[in-house]
Amino acid sequence: MTESDASGQVSAEGRCGWCGVTDALYVDYHDQEWGVPEYDSRALWEKLVLDGFQAGLAWITILRKRDGLRAAFDEFDPSRVAAYGEADIERLLADSRIIRSRAKINAAIRGAQIWLEIQAAADRGEGPDFAEWIWSFVGGVPVQNHWADFRDAPTQTPQSEALAKALKKRGFNFCGPVIVYAFMQAVGMVNDHQTSCARHSAVMTAGRS
Repeated sequence: MTESDASGQVSAEGRCGWCGVTDALYVDYHDQEWGVPEYDSRALWEKLVLDGFQAGLAWITILRKRDGLRAAFDEFDPSRVAAYGEADIERLLADSRIIRSRAKINAAIRGAQIWLEIQAAADRGEGPDFAEWIWSFVGGVPVQNHWADFRDAPTQTPQSEALAKALKKRGFNFCGPVIVYAFMQAVGMVNDHQTSCARHSAVMTAGRS
């Protein structure tokens, strides 16, 4: 864990400027997760769901609720989430640990069902699995950017626009090009750590070649 003072705040020196001076949870996320290439299909789906829940909110809100979201959604097991019915939806709407939005809950359930369809087709040899499909939008390897300042990074790109369009075509929701670009940054499809950040070079060597 990141060392912090009595107030729970830490310095973002040597990190991306968006960390600011904030709580250790946020900085730990930057240091340990953000931008690290993720190739696991289930983990990618979970992150896409969490980014959907973030819509209209700050990411720190999702981080603070992530453990509760995982518990409420059966650790984001797609086969279990896909089977949720109205009783589960009502249970989730009453759960203060999560973002209680019926539309976002329904999107997560439908997303789980679509994910299972993609995986089943891949198992039959009828297409790529979810991870292979997602990563195909950047040619299977991370895009290595070199921003001196995190504010130079775009909020969306042609790749995020294409992926958002493809996700929506399959039936996913809460996946516009800005949300999708944030997802791509987080799961290491693009390396948007600023060049003065120690994590820039670290994640650059973490992706598949």
